[in-house]
Amino acid sequence: MLRSSGLRSAGMKPICCGDRHDAELLLAASSEGLTIDDVNPMWLRTPTAPFTAAMVEERSIDIELILKKFLELNHRFECVVVEGVGGWLVPIRADYFVGNLAAALKLPVIVVVQNRLGCLNHTLLTIRSVEAHGLMCAGVILNNFGSTADIASRTNPEVLQQCLSVPIVADFQDDLSEIPDWLRGKCCQKSQLQAGRSLHRESDSSVS
Repeated sequence: MLRSSGLRSAGMKPICCGDRHDAELLLAASSEGLTIDDVNPMWLRTPTAPFTAAMVEERSIDIELILKKFLELNHRFECVVVEGVGGWLVPIRADYFVGNLAAALKLPVIVVVQNRLGCLNHTLLTIRSVEAHGLMCAGVILNNFGSTADIASRTNPEVLQQCLSVPIVADFQDDLSEIPDWLRGKCCQKSQLQAGRSLHRESDSSVS
């Protein structure tokens, strides 16, 4: 979508735990000139939270390397989209969470939420924490809107719109050919962090 809009863009998945499938998708969607290690500088093979995987593998997660790789991408590309890992308060270290990494990168945040019962509490808590970190929430994307017929999933978008002052997107499409109006001004601020696992997967965050 960003590339088709004429922007030189790159995706980044700072930490992968388990396989590198998300990073491979971001690499394929990015402009030319990148390697998988540019997109994903920290790869832990254990499919758990980063802190847990690091303990299992007796490794440390190099935050400085992640920040260095991000700055390199930010220098080379007009727009960098950073995908989170697991959720806003998933631990990277015992005292360092995904939210702390987002604050260090100084990015606006897109919150991706599974549209189901519990979505309201999850979303509102996440956005409150995003704002407490001094960051801007650029919008909320509800995954799987319309896939279930229960009253919670049908009414979540309207309730969130009344409770929040950020865009609520319940019909995000896979085949977008241009940047949506709600995102245009924000993604062109150079970079974006998606707080959650993926735009197309269930998210434990609300980021990726």
